[in-house]
Amino acid sequence: MSSTSAAACSNGPARDTAIHPSALDAFALAISAAEGPPAFPDLPGPRPDPAAVRRDAARAGAATKEMRKPAPYAGSYVAESDFFEANWQQDHWGPNYPRLLSVKRRYDPAGLFFTHHGVGSEGWSVDGFTKLE
Repeated sequence: MSSTSAAACSNGPARDTAIHPSALDAFALAISAAEGPPAFPDLPGPRPDPAAVRRDAARAGAATKEMRKPAPYAGSYVAESDFFEANWQQDHWGPNYPRLLSVKRRYDPAGLFFTHHGVGSEGWSVDGFTKLE
């Protein structure tokens, strides 16, 4: 979860953007994360420890859950988001998502261009190898 400071931009026209509307009134950016070794076995350094990774992910998730209690609809900064976020459309873009999806489908009707948790990516498998729609 994160919220970004943009109070200076909270005028009317600035609200007509792709960013989650809550970012325009936010006063802080909060990041909950865990640090660890490289995630891929062929990278130099210590080997991944799946149990430690699960533990750290659970701790980061618990911290995020606590931060969301006072601001459940605060939004999330897409570049610093949880890879496993289930409600990513709402967290990243809020009420702007349907409009963004419509634009995406107009300019990329085949859904060729996508990124994990990007607009329209729900049409692809999690690994990105299989088109679902």
